[in-house]
Amino acid sequence: MTALTPAAAADRTGVSIDTLRYYEREGLIGPIRRSGGGRREYTENDVFWIGLITCFRDAGIGIADLREFVTILRAEHSPQERVAFLRERRTALEQRVAALHRAMEVLDEKIAYYS
Repeated sequence: MTALTPAAAADRTGVSIDTLRYYEREGLIGPIRRSGGGRREYTENDVFWIGLITCFRDAGIGIADLREFVTILRAEHSPQERVAFLRERRTALEQRVAALHRAMEVLDEKIAYYS
């Protein structure tokens, strides 16, 4: 198994080292393995989780919701509970997308008006 340094993990995932540490402190990833000298070593599984968390964050899902999702996964809740959680967040995301589309339409109207 290949171990990645924090810098390599940050490079692979597109987040900063500070963000990696933050995600670990918040319990969203990890626990991260440590070398004999105490340095963090990220695995491919860690990189996967960082990517998942980053995707959810990009979608506007908050840290509290992410903590809840990680808790659901780690506590081995039923698949139905996991799906229910994700469906709720998807519905909220659909509503945000609709609101953004409405805002873009208004902006387009104003651009046309002022052009």
